[in-house]
Amino acid sequence: MRLYGVTGWKNAGKTGLMERLVAEMVARGLRVSTVKHAHHSFDVDHPGRDSYRHRQAGAGEVLLASRQRVALMRELRGQEEPALADLLAMLAPCDLVLIEGYKRDRHPKVEAYRAETGNALIAPGDPTIRAVASDAALDLDRPVFDLNDTAAIADFILGEVGL
Repeated sequence: MRLYGVTGWKNAGKTGLMERLVAEMVARGLRVSTVKHAHHSFDVDHPGRDSYRHRQAGAGEVLLASRQRVALMRELRGQEEPALADLLAMLAPCDLVLIEGYKRDRHPKVEAYRAETGNALIAPGDPTIRAVASDAALDLDRPVFDLNDTAAIADFILGEVGL
């Protein structure tokens, strides 16, 4: 499975970059899946809906299916968060998986960086970050792309993974 990450601190532009990369790569004919790490509790369900009621009643997993999509919700109920490798194993075959977050995992990554946030770059201390997508000029030992040059960033990632 080919995978590549987009990492960075909060408000660095990770999600926007992910969105643009997915659209760019899909337009090139690739099948792309994504994994997003959330540092907070989240819910994709809504109180009162049937699937929500199933979970509230104690179901460990609820599979919601329609003609448009399938969603599997698994309640961890105190279990440890699954490792990235375990989550990747759940995905259907595709050409590339783009991963948002997971800073500490060892897959190759592009760091999204916005100077206005005042955060330090992660790249200098992390060899898994192969390039930086920035809104400011940077002097680094690896490629630096304009944060909005989606095509160039996509070219770089696809070259890195051999697509």
